[in-house]
Amino acid sequence: MRDFRFANGERMAELRMHYTTLGKPHRDATGAIDNAVVVLHGTGGTGKQFLQPQFADRLYGPGQPLDIERYWIVLIDNIGHGGSSKPSDGLRMRFPAYDYDDMVDAQVRLLKEGLSIARPRLVFGTSMGCMHGFVMGERHPNFARALMPMACEPVPIAGLNRMWRQLAIDGIKADPAWTGGDYRAQPAAGLRTAASLLFVAGGAPLYLQATYPTRVAASSYAQERVAASIAALDANDLIYQLDASRNYDPWPRLEAITAPVMWINSADDFINPRGLPYPAEAVKRMKNARFRIIAETPETRGHGTHTWARFWEQDLRELLARTDL
Repeated sequence: MRDFRFANGERMAELRMHYTTLGKPHRDATGAIDNAVVVLHGTGGTGKQFLQPQFADRLYGPGQPLDIERYWIVLIDNIGHGGSSKPSDGLRMRFPAYDYDDMVDAQVRLLKEGLSIARPRLVFGTSMGCMHGFVMGERHPNFARALMPMACEPVPIAGLNRMWRQLAIDGIKADPAWTGGDYRAQPAAGLRTAASLLFVAGGAPLYLQATYPTRVAASSYAQERVAASIAALDANDLIYQLDASRNYDPWPRLEAITAPVMWINSADDFINPRGLPYPAEAVKRMKNARFRIIAETPETRGHGTHTWARFWEQDLRELLARTDL
């Protein structure tokens, strides 16, 4: 994308947006693409995470909810992630300070201008992608025919959710090896702090207790997971990814969301706990919204339940059925 302007006034002469597609576009009698399903990833993820078996093997096959013989699936890497433009490309901490509005506008521009998708059949998003779904519904109310946000709340990032993000950012910046973002090697101590917080935030208490019931097994698993995640992280990219939610607040304008919504959270989600009072009121303020919370069991995966399709694929089928105009 040429001459991309960010909400804070910064510009990039060229912003690269990477995407992966499955299936083929179908055009209606007017020539418009009518079968595009857009899938939006979470913080630190990429579109290709939705090729993992727990997601893809339940959704993309013949007769499954997002059968690629019927739908054209678009998996986007958002700004700061994957193959899209990001600080680690070279600008480091001089990269524009993007926020969720910028990310959503870039996605919409990619879909409209780059892929000629004037109106997606569905926008499905997990975690950060869930929040982007609410932002997209407000900023572009006539864009998606249906929205399925998974694992988020339509309120500002505050309380414990902001706290763990801030602590992860602070952990990186406190590492002398970070050097203001101009490091020659990744700041290992700072990244370990951040990766440890990410691990805890994504944990599922009942599942982890049942799967790793001894001290040795639990300690080994946590250490292995954190070590593996560190190897895939860039410190500056992660700072930007965690801080991009700083301005997120769809709450005042929920009434602007007119697309049918199927919103799902998980009871064992550390980041979006079941006791928050927002969903009941939020659903009343949107024109055509439903909310369900997945009960906690030893099988659910905490915040990560959003990518285990067996827990919610029927909800997806029902959303597609009630919006099949």
